[in-house]
Amino acid sequence: MEEPGVEADNSTRQRILAATAEVLGRNGMTKLSLSEVALQASVSRPTLYRWFASKKDLLEAFVVWERQFYERAVAEATADLPACEKLDAALRVIVDYQQSYPGLRMIDIEPAQVIRRLSRVIPLMRQRLERLAQGSDPSLAVSTAVRVAISHYVVRSDDDAEFLDQLRHAARVKHHAPDSAS
Repeated sequence: MEEPGVEADNSTRQRILAATAEVLGRNGMTKLSLSEVALQASVSRPTLYRWFASKKDLLEAFVVWERQFYERAVAEATADLPACEKLDAALRVIVDYQQSYPGLRMIDIEPAQVIRRLSRVIPLMRQRLERLAQGSDPSLAVSTAVRVAISHYVVRSDDDAEFLDQLRHAARVKHHAPDSAS
């Protein structure tokens, strides 16, 4: 049985990490203020410090949280799908993620930081998608799709459908519209 308050504590930690994404999206890493994160998360500074003793600790935990957020979204989107539909579902996650996730606009604030981080993220993203890819030379197709995703991240497009079509084309995913509206 779980210790009383553990779920509430985890919820507080999750709120702090989600608030970190919001604040990073506005201010970037260099100007990240723990006071602003606490305010955004609706927690006191002592509560924030109970979870994260320093800005460095918070940022390290945030990187892990952000990766897990993406991994969980892909896993949920691809669960119970036939193998031939999994990559397409993952590509839709990328589009949704880029359009809705506040931390993604950090590129506008601190491009050098983001470029350094992308050099670590690109191989992980490619590996994750390669596990879902099929067909001849899936590595090349997925690598191309990841580059398209990064391009859309750097120079944002508000046309989600076009972005998804470009990802599908790059990854060689044939998409068939459903017969009925969902």
